[in-house]
Amino acid sequence: MQNVILTGDRPTGKLHLGHYVGSLHNRVEMQNSGKFDKIFIMIADAQALTDNADDVNKVKTNISNVALDYLSCGIDPEKSTILIQSQIPELCELSFYYMNLVTVSRLQRNPTVKTEIQMRGFKQSIPTGFFCYPISQAADITAFKANTVPVGEDQLPMIEQTREIVRSFNSLYKEVLVEPRAVLPTNSKCARLPGTDGQAKMSKSLGNCIYISDTPDEIKKKVHNMFTDPTHLRVEDPGHTKNNPVFIYLDAFCEDKHFAEFLPEYANLQEMKAHYERGGLGDGKVKKFLTAILQAELEPVLKRRQEFEKDLGAVFEMLRVGSEKAREVAAQTLDDVKTAMGINYFGKNKL
Repeated sequence: MQNVILTGDRPTGKLHLGHYVGSLHNRVEMQNSGKFDKIFIMIADAQALTDNADDVNKVKTNISNVALDYLSCGIDPEKSTILIQSQIPELCELSFYYMNLVTVSRLQRNPTVKTEIQMRGFKQSIPTGFFCYPISQAADITAFKANTVPVGEDQLPMIEQTREIVRSFNSLYKEVLVEPRAVLPTNSKCARLPGTDGQAKMSKSLGNCIYISDTPDEIKKKVHNMFTDPTHLRVEDPGHTKNNPVFIYLDAFCEDKHFAEFLPEYANLQEMKAHYERGGLGDGKVKKFLTAILQAELEPVLKRRQEFEKDLGAVFEMLRVGSEKAREVAAQTLDDVKTAMGINYFGKNKL
């Protein structure tokens, strides 16, 4: 069996540092590892429409933003197939067949769905498409026969629901679908970055993101305004590094080499944390250090993005080619599914 990855993002805005440390770095490493036969990276615009149906232009505009973020971070279209979800109509047909294998009560019990519904304030006015998106996601994964799906911990219930659908289909009809496994980020520090305002989740809608495509000045301004320890009022006050967004970001991005380059009075992050915790180290100095690290990290990414932006036509051609390539794979899976179900009437299962 081939090793196949499926991963992706909803195009509801530019990608931020949470995506950068939580998934993009890992994708590039997996892409370049040589361990996988195929890698599909989906821009999930159809899924984004399940709660943005009244703002199609928002989704449409951000397809290019997400594609540019992928390319600037090192996703190589020669090694990974980047596709647009809505351009693969076979996914809708697969979703329709899978709906018969999942009960409404099972969807209601999905922890990820429950959390997302609460976060968006849908209450009883839940769009049906949004409610059924675990089934749509199962179609996405199985269409490409992906056995590896990199996700955050909050997405594990979605992968489990896909596994249930695969087992149900294979048991009821014929074993043609591949059961996927979830792969979590290897660095626990990077599992979830908080928002710059101290909120638990970095969110475009809350305006608390540092974007991958931010300029050095934008990074400086956002870090300067970042929430820290509210009890650390004066430089001499002891401070808390735990649950302090500035130090959480340093945990994710800081290396010993950064001290030699930007703050040589400390050998490593532990020394800096110890000083902050006993008092005598101001937030301004810590934020200046974090700013320098993020600017250095994102400078080459921004330069690559600016180069790709010079020829957006080539970027969309890459997306067209990737979508066509992906559709060929999905069409073969759909044919396998319909044959297994006995409804491929003009193929192997003639009337």
